[in-house]
Amino acid sequence: MRKLLYALAATTLLITSWAHAAPELRSDHPERYTVVKGDTLWDISGRFLNNPWYWPEIWHVNPQVANPHLIYPGDRLALVYIDGKPRITKVASNNVVKLSPKVRSEPIDTPIPAIPLDAIGSFLTDTRIVSPEEISGAPYVLEGEDGRIITGAGDKLYARGEKPADKVGIFRRSKEFRDPDTGEFLGLEARSIARGDVARENGDVLTVNLTSSNEEVRIGDRLLVSEDRRLTTSFVPSAPSEEIEGEMISVDGGVSQIGQFDVVAINRGTREGLEAGNVMAVLKSGNLVRDPVTGETIELPSERAGLLMVFQAYEKMSYGLVLQASRVLTVGDKVTNP
Repeated sequence: MRKLLYALAATTLLITSWAHAAPELRSDHPERYTVVKGDTLWDISGRFLNNPWYWPEIWHVNPQVANPHLIYPGDRLALVYIDGKPRITKVASNNVVKLSPKVRSEPIDTPIPAIPLDAIGSFLTDTRIVSPEEISGAPYVLEGEDGRIITGAGDKLYARGEKPADKVGIFRRSKEFRDPDTGEFLGLEARSIARGDVARENGDVLTVNLTSSNEEVRIGDRLLVSEDRRLTTSFVPSAPSEEIEGEMISVDGGVSQIGQFDVVAINRGTREGLEAGNVMAVLKSGNLVRDPVTGETIELPSERAGLLMVFQAYEKMSYGLVLQASRVLTVGDKVTNP
């Protein structure tokens, strides 16, 4: 009998999971919406859905609209029903059809991104996860022109080592990430400091002209290949394909409290099935309380307190952007499937 009850409970749980694993329209969703400058895909998804990460499942591509997968400011979106299922589609700005010659043109605006790119720009273009061997074996800054110990954009500096490329990034060894439970090394953050062009080689001494900098370059900073990665707007909200549990292990800026649009590192990556665009629920760790009867220390259950989207996934760890936070979050809070 007990086995039967367990089987029924498991079946009920599975059915419940399936029932929730579907797009849910908000009760106050609009029938029409015009995209405005500053919108993100996450914002728009949240206007229509209780669970915005299911946006791809209700997005209906209209083949008669140029660039049907991209959404631009000024586009009009409509909620329609196809075969009884809700779908969001782009509609023409008016219903007037003119049979006159015209030049086919594309919007001059850039398509709206999935999330606020200004919050993660430096991580997508420069800052990266490397191995300790990679950064310790890279050329290092000797000094600036005229013996300067600090340099910046427009300055010249000298470095020693084998030239990595004509265009280089100047990086500083930053955080070393380890799994808080197993102690496994997850990666080393190389923080972007500046960019430059290698002007000359004299043996193993490199002369570098700094073309840009976001902080002062110091003696000992390292030179790596400038990847010149472009900001991507192609990822869209999605649930991970695998069941994943992890935790937030660091927050950018060294703050103690984490809120909306903060960048965090989590101890799960591509080997666990994470990829850019995956949305994770953040669970606030429960308080530790003393049982008044037994005297034991009890950890209260975790409670859902936010959502984050992975925007950069490495093998053993990932960076994510906190999109929602109903309460203050902290390093150590759990992350799991939404």
